[in-house]
Amino acid sequence: MGGVISTDDPKWIEPFSGLSEVQFARLVAPVRRRGGDVQRGRPWRLSLEDRVLLVATYWRTNLTLRQVAPLFGVSKSAPTAFSITLHPCLPSRRPAGRARTLSTSSTAPWCPPPHDRTIAASSKNHRYSTNLHVVIDANSRLVVAIGLPLPGSRNDCRAFTESGIDRACSGAPTIADGGYQGTGLLITHRKRRGQTHLSTQQEAENAVHRKARARVEHALSRLKNWKILRDCRLKGDGVHQAMLGITRLHNMALTG
Repeated sequence: MGGVISTDDPKWIEPFSGLSEVQFARLVAPVRRRGGDVQRGRPWRLSLEDRVLLVATYWRTNLTLRQVAPLFGVSKSAPTAFSITLHPCLPSRRPAGRARTLSTSSTAPWCPPPHDRTIAASSKNHRYSTNLHVVIDANSRLVVAIGLPLPGSRNDCRAFTESGIDRACSGAPTIADGGYQGTGLLITHRKRRGQTHLSTQQEAENAVHRKARARVEHALSRLKNWKILRDCRLKGDGVHQAMLGITRLHNMALTG
């Protein structure tokens, strides 16, 4: 029995991958070059294009693999094999070059993997979550770098260096929120003890900071369309691998 969802009908591609038909073809090409279409043992039931779309559907909807399987007309165990095989082959984010203005943001509240407590911890909202840092170009809204996932209870300043994201910000003007004091990032001016108001220049710089941060938050909201980032069931480095693939799809959708 044929699957309900298939790349043979292009109308399924954009809703479940966020890419046009041409962009999706450009995504599949490097997966094929990296060995995603290599067959060992029994041949795959689905084509490489359908397998890539299945993984994207899993990320987009956060359905269980048992629920995704009948949508593509395969057994309940096949999506697990597809995911394990394709994750290393999916290309990571597309390099965005030297960004003029970057913003780093902690996204701990929206990526909780409750089934793997080795990379999660109870954060201030009492949910088991992962502290995941993202560097975004505030001008183009492209994702420039992804830090390694850390427990959600980790302080942002400490996670900034431990996740390795500080190296991506080296040499570029980088803005952040007020939780990154002492990291060398550009944060908003605050009134000091005994100071009744900020100077005109400080207010103007804060306004520029807020506008740049707003563009970054809009990019983060688009990443949150991928439901797997809201309640992730992946274990080990699965969270990191999924985030790398999702940012690749996000950047491709923006750049065409």
